[in-house]
Amino acid sequence: MSRLAPALLLVFLWLPRVVGAVDVDHAWARATLPAQMASGAYMTVTSAMPARIIGVSSPLAGVAQVHEMAMQGSTMRMHAVGALDLPAGKAVELKPGGYHVMLMDLKQPLRKGDKLPLTLRIEGADRKITEQTVLIDVRDAPPAEHKH
Repeated sequence: MSRLAPALLLVFLWLPRVVGAVDVDHAWARATLPAQMASGAYMTVTSAMPARIIGVSSPLAGVAQVHEMAMQGSTMRMHAVGALDLPAGKAVELKPGGYHVMLMDLKQPLRKGDKLPLTLRIEGADRKITEQTVLIDVRDAPPAEHKH
């Protein structure tokens, strides 16, 4: 057996995890006030392959959903979406005033400087579902380099 075989085996074991993964950048969640039971999480998500976010969860929230804010006439409306498409190679921005993760029934306050674990459920074009957990910075406002 050549010395190359174990290295190739490692690559093949590692490859499915990489192909199913998405890149998450500029992730942050808004700090809460005392007794506030909801907040939002924002990020830029890029998938190398066509995929979609079909769910989100956090151990710090009783309910986590992808929401969309949009104008209906002169009124801003917010509603949960069942899935958020991630076109191959295109950055999808979850930001205040647009798509975002809504965290409800918070189990504790989110304080500036905390890290919020958030798990994304991602369905690939092949219908395979993967989960990816990211740690999100809790802030009072968007990161300076990524303000909206």
